[in-house]
Amino acid sequence: MAKKIPPIPHLFLRRFTVDESAPFRRHLNRLEVEIGGEDYRHLKRVELLPECPEEERFRAMQDITERLLATTQNHYNRELLRREGIRVYLDVHRYAVYYRLPRCALRFTAWWRQEVLHRLFAEEPIADIGWRACPPPMGAFVARFLPDAAGGVLLIKREEDDAGLPLLTATHGPYDPHTLETTFYLLRTGKGRAAVINLGFSGREPLSDENLARLRSWGVPLNPSSIDIIYPYADAGGRPYCYKLEENLRTYVAQMGIAPSPLIIDLHGCVGTRNGDERIIVGLGGAPPYPRRSELGATTTSSGNLRLRPHPPLRQGLALLRDLSPAIHLQFCSGPRHGYLFQLSGDLQLTGRRIDLSAEVASLLPGEERNWLPAEDIRWLPGAGGNALQRREARRMRPDALCLHVEIPTQVRRRIALCLRRLDGQEGF
Repeated sequence: MAKKIPPIPHLFLRRFTVDESAPFRRHLNRLEVEIGGEDYRHLKRVELLPECPEEERFRAMQDITERLLATTQNHYNRELLRREGIRVYLDVHRYAVYYRLPRCALRFTAWWRQEVLHRLFAEEPIADIGWRACPPPMGAFVARFLPDAAGGVLLIKREEDDAGLPLLTATHGPYDPHTLETTFYLLRTGKGRAAVINLGFSGREPLSDENLARLRSWGVPLNPSSIDIIYPYADAGGRPYCYKLEENLRTYVAQMGIAPSPLIIDLHGCVGTRNGDERIIVGLGGAPPYPRRSELGATTTSSGNLRLRPHPPLRQGLALLRDLSPAIHLQFCSGPRHGYLFQLSGDLQLTGRRIDLSAEVASLLPGEERNWLPAEDIRWLPGAGGNALQRREARRMRPDALCLHVEIPTQVRRRIALCLRRLDGQEGF
C-alpha cells in the first residue's frame, strides 16, 4: 500500500514570485523571505565603487575566488564568475568582499555586523581590544570582540557573574533576524549570565531585493538567492564556518573566564507552519549520544500520554523561555527511528508521546530538511547537526551540561525585538 502523503500546511503552499526574464531564479533558500516574511534588508549592502582599488589593495586581501567556485551550490553564479573573469577578494579584518570585474569593482559590506560593533564599542575593531564596558542601557555588562576569518565573535558577560544563570549562544548570528535582540532581551531581563554571538554569515543569507535592484541597474547579473557565492561558507580547508561557535565552544568559555555552565540555551529562528505561529520548539538532540528520558526527569503514563516532570536544569530553561511565549514544545530523538514530542503546561510539567520518525515525520519541501509532524501541524526540529557538536563540547567541559536548541518563530522574535526597544526607551539595540 502506497504511503499516504499528508497535506502541506497552507503557509507552505504560497507561490514564490519569479521574474522569468531575470538571469536568476529564487531558490528554496529564500524560503525565510518568501514564506516567513523575514527581513534581511539590514544584513549587507552592495556598492559600485567609483574607482577600482589599486593592485596593492587587492594583494593585501585574500583571493577567495577558487574557494567559492569549489564550494558553491549556485551553478549559475559559478559559471558567471568563470565566464566574466570575475575575481573575488575578502578583506578579512573588515569582513568585506570585493568583486573585481574587468570594467568595475563591487564591494559587499556586512552592514548588520558594523552596526552591532559600533553600538557596543563606538568603532569597528579589527583586533581583540579586550573587555569594554557596554554603553547604556547594557551598562551591567562588558563586551569583547574576538576576530576570526569569518566575521568574528562577540562575547558579552555580566560584570558581576551569576553562575546560576545559563550561557546563551546565537550560533547563526545574522541569519536569524531578531535573534540578536532576543539574546539581549534575555540578558537584560536577568535570564542569562553571558552570551556568545556569531558576527559572521552562516551560508544561506540571501541578498535583499534592494541590493538586487542595484546589481541590475549596474548590469551585474548576480543571483541573489545564495550567499555562498559572496561570503565564503567554508574555510580554506573546506570546513563550514556555520559550526564555528559549536566547535569552539570551550575556547569561548575560556576567553570569558567563567566556570562552565550547567545549562546552555542556543537561540535560533525558524518559520512555523501557520501564519502568526508562536510555538517555540526546544530540541534536546537528534543525533548520538541521544538523551535518555531518565536524564531529563521523572516520567509517568496517564491515559495513554507520557507525563514528564523535568529535572531542575531543564525546568529552569523552560521557565526562562516561557517569558518569550507560553506555547513551548520539547522534541528529541531517543534513537535513529524514535523520538518524543512534549508540550509544556502552565505548571512546568510536560505531556506528550513517542514519535515513530519513519512513519510520522514528513518533509515540507522536496529535497530540503524542512520537516514537520502532520498530526500536530508543527515543525520537527530536534536539533541534530550543530547542536550535536555543541552538546559534545559542552559535556567535555562539564559532563552534566544540558544544551537546549531553541527555535523561535518569526512572530515571537519580532515581538521580543519590540519589547527590547520599549525596555531600552526606544534607544537601544
